[in-house]
Amino acid sequence: MVLNRVLRSEESIARNVCDQPKNQPKSALRATLLATREAQSEQPGQAARNEALALRIQDMLARHEARSVGFYWPVAGEFDARDALARWLGADATRTAALPVVVKPHAPMVFHAWRADAPMKEGRYRIPVPAEEQVVLPELLLIPCVGFDADRYRLGYGGGYYDRTLAAWPNGARPVTIGVAYESGQCKTLPRETHDMPLDAIITESAIY
Repeated sequence: MVLNRVLRSEESIARNVCDQPKNQPKSALRATLLATREAQSEQPGQAARNEALALRIQDMLARHEARSVGFYWPVAGEFDARDALARWLGADATRTAALPVVVKPHAPMVFHAWRADAPMKEGRYRIPVPAEEQVVLPELLLIPCVGFDADRYRLGYGGGYYDRTLAAWPNGARPVTIGVAYESGQCKTLPRETHDMPLDAIITESAIY
């Protein structure tokens, strides 16, 4: 009941944030969505949102039966998927999780193996990365979304790192791409560029798109 009321409120927030002039620059939309998400993280109902989102992530991982999963270190009010990935790893010793590492600006990222007790170090943009540089090629990626739309297009942080990484994926065999977001980040239609590609799915606390 409480979560349903929260979700209705988030749908209203998303409409207000995204129902702006269509020529609105991505940077302005991104800033508004980020501010909304960070404010939401301090509001009642956040624990219920996170619990629901964690369950949907676990369900998605079970559906795809991936042996290696790339995810992300949470920043700026993003959903923290570390506990969900730690449980996923603990259920099967042959599984591998990995975090993205920015090797240099404007270049494809690499993924280094992560576990719950892995030593970490500071990476670029002060985002922690595994201290041990064991390269992993994930079969499935959990990708954070600042915003998303019903056609599964994603609004990120504007650096283009995931676009470049997927475009340069070895052997051209792209991994399954799953966006992770809160309902408050949903927009009817996001601005798109010619190089933008939809994700395979997007998970929120209330739905799988």
